Amino acid sequence: MKLDQQVYRKRREKLLAQMPERSLLVLAASNLKTRNNDAEFPFRQASNFYYLTGFNEPEALLVLSKGGEHAVTLFCPPRDPAMEVWTGYRAGPEGCVERFGADQAFNLDEIDSRLPKMMDGVAQLLYPIARDAALDTRVKGWLETLGKSVRAGAVLPQSLADSDRLLHEMRLFKSSEEIVIMQRAAQISAAAHVRAMLACRPGSYEYELESVITAYCGSQGARFQAYTPIVAGGANACILHYIENDQAIADGDLVLIDAGCELDNYASDITRTFPANGHFSDEQAAIYDLCLKANEACIEAVKPGACWNSLHELSVRILTEGLIELGLLSGDLDELIESGAYKRFYMHRIGHWLGMDVHDVGDYRVNGEWRKLEPGIITTIEPGIYIAPDDHSVEERWRGIGVRIEDDVLVTDSGHQVLTGGVPKARAEIEALMNNGG
Repeated sequence: MKLDQQVYRKRREKLLAQMPERSLLVLAASNLKTRNNDAEFPFRQASNFYYLTGFNEPEALLVLSKGGEHAVTLFCPPRDPAMEVWTGYRAGPEGCVERFGADQAFNLDEIDSRLPKMMDGVAQLLYPIARDAALDTRVKGWLETLGKSVRAGAVLPQSLADSDRLLHEMRLFKSSEEIVIMQRAAQISAAAHVRAMLACRPGSYEYELESVITAYCGSQGARFQAYTPIVAGGANACILHYIENDQAIADGDLVLIDAGCELDNYASDITRTFPANGHFSDEQAAIYDLCLKANEACIEAVKPGACWNSLHELSVRILTEGLIELGLLSGDLDELIESGAYKRFYMHRIGHWLGMDVHDVGDYRVNGEWRKLEPGIITTIEPGIYIAPDDHSVEERWRGIGVRIEDDVLVTDSGHQVLTGGVPKARAEIEALMNNGG
C-alpha cells in the first residue's frame, strides 16, 4: 500500500505556495547506518524527505525553489550497474525526473558546485536548522563558497529560516489518502495484538509474543515496526520503555504489549494489558478498570475544538480520583492534582500526535496556547498506572502492577474515529478471548 506520486507533487506545490518569494528549501535524505562491520541497519527514509518525494533511497538531497527556473531539484547517487548486482536497482538522476517528479536531477558529486549557485540571490534559505548536523555543516560550506564570490556579484541569502515550521504543520493534518494507510496499519497491528493474546501462556517468554506480533505484521506487508516493541511481563510493565523482552512470563502476571507496525512509513501505536493466565486478579482488575475508564472518557472527549491539554487534565482527574478510592493516594483531590502526587503512578501525558513518526511532528501549543483539535489530526490516547515493585508506601498486593491502554484516534468533522478498535480492551472481552478463543 503506497501513495501515488501525484500526492507527493501536490504536497510540494502546497509547500511552495507557503514559502516566501525567491526562497530556497533544502532537505536531506537519510543515510545508511552501519550495524556491525560491513552490515547496515535496514534503511528508513527521513520522514520529511519521504513526505515530499516518496523517494526511498539514501544519500539524496531535495531542493525546492520558489521563483527559480526549476521548482524541484533532486540530487542522488548515479546508477552503478556493477553495484546494483549487490544492492538492487537505483533510480539515478534519470529516474528522479521520470518517476519522482523532479524538474531536474543531478549526481551527488555535483552538489558542492551547484548548491552555492542555486543559493545566489535568494531572499530566504530554509532548511532544518540544528536538526541535521551533517546538513548544517554542508549549508555552512555552501554559504562560505558563495560568500567568496560576493565581489564578483554574488548575493548571499538575506535570511535563514527553519523549514520544519511549515512542514510539520502540514504533516500534522492527515489527508484522506494518509488516513487510509494509517487505518490499515492500525488494523494489522490490532490483529497482531489479538494473536499475541491468544498465544500467551504462563511460562511463555516475552520474545515469543514479540515474534508473534512482528511475524503477523510482516505477513500482511508491514515488514517494519514503527518502534521497538515493548513486551513486558509482571513488574517489567512498570518500566515505561522496557524493550529487553527476554524474561519468562509467570502465572499471575499481567502482560503489557506496546507495539505497532509501520506501513509506507506511517505508524500505528497500540498498547494492551492482559493476564497471562486469562484471569485478572482483584487488584489487577481494579487498576485495569480505572485505566479503561480514563481511556474511554478521554476518547469520548476527542472532537474538533477540544483543547489538547484538556484531554490530559481529564485523565489526571479520573486516575487521581480512582487512586484515592483504591487507597493508593490519600488527601484532597484538587490538592493531589495540584501537587502532582499522582505522578508516582502516572508519570507520562495522555498521548501524542501520530503519523509518519510514532511521536509525530506538530506543535502542541500555538501562539502560547494549547492547540485546539481539528479534523485530520491523529492522536494516541494512552492512560496508564504503574506501581513500582519496590514501592513500600502501598500494600504489597498492589506492587508490581503496570497497566496501559492505548488507542489511535482520528479527529473527524463530527467527533472522532478510533482506528484501533480491532483489538479488545474490555476486561470481559479479553478474558473471553484468552479462555475461549474469542
